[in-house]
Amino acid sequence: LLLLLLLLLLPPALPAAAPGDFDPYRVLGVGRSSSQADIKKAYKRLAREWHPDKNKDPGAEDKFIQISKAYEILSNEEKRANFDRYGDAGESQGFSQHQHRQFHRFHDGFYFDESFFHFPFNSERRDTSDEKYLLHFSHYINEIVPDSFKKPYLIKITSDWCFSCIHIEPVWKEVAQELEVLGAGIGVVHAGYERRLAHHLGAHSTPTLLGLINGKITFFHNAVVRENLRQFVENLLPGNLVEKITDKNYIRFLSDWRKDNKPHVLLFDHMPVVPLLYKLTAFAYRDYLSFGYVYVGLRGTEELSSQYNINVYTPTMMIFKEHIDRPADVVQAREMKKQLIDDFLSQNKFLMVARLTNQRLFQELCPVKKSHRQRKHCVVLLTGEGEKFAEAYEAFLTFAVANTKDTLKFVHIYNERQPEFADALLMDEEKYRGRSAVVILERRNNAGKIAYKALEEAWQGSKEDNFILLDLLDQLRTDPGLLSSETVVADLNDELAPMFLIRWLYSTLDYISDCWDSLFHSNWREMMPLLSLLFSALFILFGTVIVQAFSDSSDTRDSPPSEKEETAAKTEKNDVSFSKESNSRIPKKGFVEVTELTDINYTSNLVRLRPGHMNVVLILSNSTKTPLLQKFALEVYTFTGSSSLHFSFLSLDKHREWLEYLLEFAQDAAPIPNQYDKHFLERDYTGYVLALNGHKKYFCLFKPHRSGDEGGTLGSCEDYDASLHVEARGKPSCSPGSRSIKNKLHKLSFWMERLLEGSLQRFYIPSWPALD
Repeated sequence: LLLLLLLLLLPPALPAAAPGDFDPYRVLGVGRSSSQADIKKAYKRLAREWHPDKNKDPGAEDKFIQISKAYEILSNEEKRANFDRYGDAGESQGFSQHQHRQFHRFHDGFYFDESFFHFPFNSERRDTSDEKYLLHFSHYINEIVPDSFKKPYLIKITSDWCFSCIHIEPVWKEVAQELEVLGAGIGVVHAGYERRLAHHLGAHSTPTLLGLINGKITFFHNAVVRENLRQFVENLLPGNLVEKITDKNYIRFLSDWRKDNKPHVLLFDHMPVVPLLYKLTAFAYRDYLSFGYVYVGLRGTEELSSQYNINVYTPTMMIFKEHIDRPADVVQAREMKKQLIDDFLSQNKFLMVARLTNQRLFQELCPVKKSHRQRKHCVVLLTGEGEKFAEAYEAFLTFAVANTKDTLKFVHIYNERQPEFADALLMDEEKYRGRSAVVILERRNNAGKIAYKALEEAWQGSKEDNFILLDLLDQLRTDPGLLSSETVVADLNDELAPMFLIRWLYSTLDYISDCWDSLFHSNWREMMPLLSLLFSALFILFGTVIVQAFSDSSDTRDSPPSEKEETAAKTEKNDVSFSKESNSRIPKKGFVEVTELTDINYTSNLVRLRPGHMNVVLILSNSTKTPLLQKFALEVYTFTGSSSLHFSFLSLDKHREWLEYLLEFAQDAAPIPNQYDKHFLERDYTGYVLALNGHKKYFCLFKPHRSGDEGGTLGSCEDYDASLHVEARGKPSCSPGSRSIKNKLHKLSFWMERLLEGSLQRFYIPSWPALD
């Protein structure tokens, strides 16, 4: 009774803060009657203005998240309608509020609010710590994937009403904060809002954890605990990033600067294992620096610690350049922070006189002049390899160490390895042949145009040469016109690139590891293309063996041909081969082979199509299948002689979503309305033809011919040649509308000619979508 009195005296429970406090219309600055085009335009304008990478305002990141969330609601008609009706974009919010009103009516003043139980299922009540990690498809493709070549990413795929997601949330939050401080990337994908991205990542359930490095995805399959997640991210990194250094190998390690053209970093620490922070740093700077680790508590490092006077109780990082007897720079701190290490390494990314081994290095060391106040000059030593040129190089290095200025960069190249670059600057003059030369240059544009001036005489490293070069550099500060000569240089050869055989071996190993991982961790539907390929290969192999066995047995029974018959056979064979070569454009078969593009043959017919091959795909529906295939066969028959062209058709009734995805990248040529309008399922794409290049990830588009245009006379059934057959199911028919349907493909043959000429507009896509 006392409890009942307390309940009656208590004030009615107030509902949680109204989600209507967040108004997406106000955030984007649009009205409630605005069209999708206006909303998209406003979002792009505000996203550019408030992007954290461009706007340094402290609140830019929060503002950008609000803008993205507002666009996410208003670009989806269902969420927009829910917000207009209930003030919230949640998929079940309309139902829940209706239930609250009903329950309030039946139980006057006595109802349960879900906030009383703290259920974290509703999107408005989820942990806000994940919001700054949320990924969108375009952001993932354009920013996250390129950034994965500098640091690994740990990505979580989650959704609402996911009990397992709630279970792993404390561990995820702790590990995400820890790894982000160390330099790893963190991402969160909400499968309910970003289905396209979740599908692209291959996530078929929630929660799913995966790693991304060098553009490659690896799934996490162990128990979600802190140690497993840290080890997973560490295993994503290559195994040869950091070398263990002792007294026996430190001289060899530091002397490798001549071979790999990089400064070498040594970290002295008392930890027996290499810290994860150091490994992540080594991955981020692997293109510029080589990394070694010295465990000072290990026996066999005493000489090394004594050589460089190391304090064994404080972590110490040293950078060595051309001189291995003394470090070029040192940093020492009780706790090595990521920002401290980044600042230290970014200032020491290059040798004092780096060798130009590729075009990227040339562009970084010798940037293009942007203004008269930002002049950057490169002093280049063009020399040869071997002891003969060692004295000239050492003198140039000594001069560079004594003249360190921000506006000057000292570099050198080997003439034999970069002959085009050397010939463009020295003009193959006889006085420089077999000797070293010094050139001062300034890059004028990215096309290779440079202004330069070469020393009159060959560089020998004498005091006179030093005085002449120093005098020219002093004149250059006051007279930029000193660089009177101009030329255009070609891109530098990549001297350190691995051989083709090694690249092919690495690619093969990656493919085998992907297949092995898929075999144990993918579902059977994903494995169907691979299993189909294996069974097809086995069938062809055994079929060939059986046919060969029968042919061999029949050959042994036949008598050998006479000399006259053998000569006549050779003559006939030569005549046939000559006729084939002279008539290569004539189709070799009397029919057009058109196969249906399905999820079974999608990978082999498109995604992994050989370079130089294209698949020409006709879009049709069940009602237009027969007349369109007949007309398609007539239009493309003369092009079937090309072995690089394949012909297929795609059912619009089955794969409309796949086609809509592709046409988003061809807005200029084939504008389509917003995908959420009321005519979404009524658009007629029959008669569209796509030429898909699977290797280079682009396609060309043919739009159907309108029936009102002139020349559409090939639509009747009588025009169909009986000698042409289409490999597709269905009986030919001559319905009253077949003429207008066939007219859609009028002038397709002219479009095919332009396709072979390479004059059609190409629409590139980031990756081929799955065909479900």
